[in-house]
Amino acid sequence: MSDEEHHFESKADAGASKTYPQQAGTIRKNGYIVIKGRPCKVVEVSTSKTGKHGHAKCHFVAIDIFNQKKLEDIVPSSHNCDVPHVNRTDYQLIDISEDGFVSLLTENGNTKDDLRLPTDENLLAQIRDGFGEGKDLVVTVMSAMGEEQICALKDIGPK
Repeated sequence: MSDEEHHFESKADAGASKTYPQQAGTIRKNGYIVIKGRPCKVVEVSTSKTGKHGHAKCHFVAIDIFNQKKLEDIVPSSHNCDVPHVNRTDYQLIDISEDGFVSLLTENGNTKDDLRLPTDENLLAQIRDGFGEGKDLVVTVMSAMGEEQICALKDIGPK
């Protein structure tokens, strides 16, 4: 073995999987699950009794966290389901461009310019109005499975 020490710059998401396995029987309401390749928030879980062939089944009703579509899935409770890694990050809003993209300030002082304005009309109106009035706005960005979207807004006072 060599005497020199190795130092690695590590990031949690470098090469990490977009999902992790979790037993279906342990996923609860308000948890997350992947249904038909989409990250979803579970709104209802019901478990059937073991039948003739021995597996209890979990029936999940979930809503896609990005497009709010309702999806359902039935999985044997002993089997593993994919659960997405869901992160929420706050960024300060710097600018809104003409083509619907936002310019955000990250914690380390860099800008993030690859996010579109949200499609939710109510949130979109709040962001446009607050920005137009010159307020300092902080947006919450939810990211999962390679997708990102603005999901909430905080007003931290006038500039």
